[in-house]
Amino acid sequence: MSERTVKPRLPRGLVDRNPADVAATDRMLAAIRESYELYGFEAVETPFIEYTDALGKFLPDQDRPNEGVFSFQDDDEQWLSLRYDLTAPLARYVAENFDRLPKPYRSYRCGWVFRNEKPGPGRFRQFMQFDADTVGASSPAADAEICMMAADTLDALGLKGKYVIKVNNRKILDGVMEAIGLGGEANAGRRLTVLRAIDKLDRLGWEGVLLLLQGGRRDASGDFTKGAGLEETQAELIRIMLFNNPQIPIAEATRQYLPNHPDITPSIQPGIDELSQIEMLIKDAGYLDRVKTDRSVVRGLEYYTGPVFEAELTFEVPGEDGRPVRFGSVGGGGRYDGLVGRFRGESVPATGFSIGVSRLYAALKAVNSPIVAGAVKRGPVVVLVMDRDAESMARSQRLVATLRGAGIPAELYLGEAGMNAQLKYADRRGAVCAVIQGSNERDKGVVALKDLIAGAELNKGAKTLDRDAFLALKQRAQIEAPENELIAAVRAVLARYA
Repeated sequence: MSERTVKPRLPRGLVDRNPADVAATDRMLAAIRESYELYGFEAVETPFIEYTDALGKFLPDQDRPNEGVFSFQDDDEQWLSLRYDLTAPLARYVAENFDRLPKPYRSYRCGWVFRNEKPGPGRFRQFMQFDADTVGASSPAADAEICMMAADTLDALGLKGKYVIKVNNRKILDGVMEAIGLGGEANAGRRLTVLRAIDKLDRLGWEGVLLLLQGGRRDASGDFTKGAGLEETQAELIRIMLFNNPQIPIAEATRQYLPNHPDITPSIQPGIDELSQIEMLIKDAGYLDRVKTDRSVVRGLEYYTGPVFEAELTFEVPGEDGRPVRFGSVGGGGRYDGLVGRFRGESVPATGFSIGVSRLYAALKAVNSPIVAGAVKRGPVVVLVMDRDAESMARSQRLVATLRGAGIPAELYLGEAGMNAQLKYADRRGAVCAVIQGSNERDKGVVALKDLIAGAELNKGAKTLDRDAFLALKQRAQIEAPENELIAAVRAVLARYA
């Protein structure tokens, strides 16, 4: 009895990447890495899996470890989770290696993170982040430097003039939460729901956010998300405080919009002071045109304690309904002075920035950035097989070994097809050059080289090219070379498309 056929299907919220995507992403990551290292950050890598309790209070629900994260129990009945971001694992790493690490400790990390959430357009269950963090520096200068580095990184990626780095402070947001009656540890859960709702403004607009702040929201698929249960007056205060002319200085906004909450001002003032220091440092360094304070910035994770940042792209792309929309955020971060301290029982200052690699890649493709546009992944040189007897196969394999020995990626065709099908295979592999040595070529001591790109042009222009152009292209599409000059001949063909 034959085994049941399994239908091939990709799980929702996940994507496959082809060679061109991988090549373009590698170029993008190299540019980000170079920018981070220019600022003195060094690489560190943490595992995909952490103990669930190490991920901390930012988890959506401590009593339901699978809510928001992918979790499982090991054979010791310990709860383990796939990492939700790269910050919490860094906090664990720093705490575990605290005495041997230099302070401040500057590191960067790149890797996959996982969200057990409902997928949707642009929202994936697995995606890549690229973070840089400074641990052990409490000065606003560390936050200002992170913002400047974010700006320089986006410049290096070909996005100069197409973004703004926005800065706010969670101490101000905490003051707003107090003003609507959601201060204190007892309201931590509702406060986090509010912050996450506000963080969806780019995607849902105020109308969608308002639903999440109040009773809840049902999306297009019919799924319902429970809201924070705020009264209309509470939601309105959030709107006018955070989104009504967000460029108004926060001190002025506090006077205008919180006149009935004088007790809140002292808790907001430290945040105002920190923003003022960051703005001064940014101005002195010449970044004021790229880094700006903005009251509307809210980061959806609970662990932020001070300045928060958002890298927003300002150009427009077609939305789901075809109308132009601003591209929006491709990264963010902030100060999280309590996260490392969870492991040590003392406050350890830390600040960092995270780039959403997949979203940034989409942005770079949208503006045709040279970083991704130039990342064409060429396939290997393919040595075709004309005869399949042992001696002929050995000769063909020797040609492949010669190419590889010279540092030229090459492969021997290992299928059963004839010459035309082998050439089609080489095309699908993205090869520029194919090498042929049948019995006729061997007897003459030569190899035949096919320029597959010129061959495609020849087929396409067969009816339109004049005789001289056709003959010139035909001569270019296939050449013969002595076998002992194989390397030079192949390199000449590859150099045409370098």
